[in-house]
Amino acid sequence: QVQLVESGGGLVQPGGSLRLSCAASGMIFRFATMNWYRQAPGEQRELVATIDSTSITNYANSVKGRFTISRDNAKNTVYLQMNRLKPEDTAVYYCNLAYGLGNYWGQGTQVTVSS
Repeated sequence: QVQLVESGGGLVQPGGSLRLSCAASGMIFRFATMNWYRQAPGEQRELVATIDSTSITNYANSVKGRFTISRDNAKNTVYLQMNRLKPEDTAVYYCNLAYGLGNYWGQGTQVTVSS
């Protein structure tokens, strides 16, 4: 069983930065594709960033150039560095691990961008 624990959310002013972390348990992390999703109130959950097992990355157009996803296989951890944050980035951010038929989610961490 895989468990994912996110941290690093909080309140930040527009233009500020935050770094989210997601620590995974288990032995499959290094083989898995890791994703960050977010869900704003009243909205559907959307994919923000992806990093596969070879560290190839992909981003939603809305965050491209501002967010960076990275991974540390030695620590079983994936990160999301968020710069130049905007009020529309406000959401609960979820870490997701996808491997074979398995699909695992963290509990989410709130990010609020407001002055």
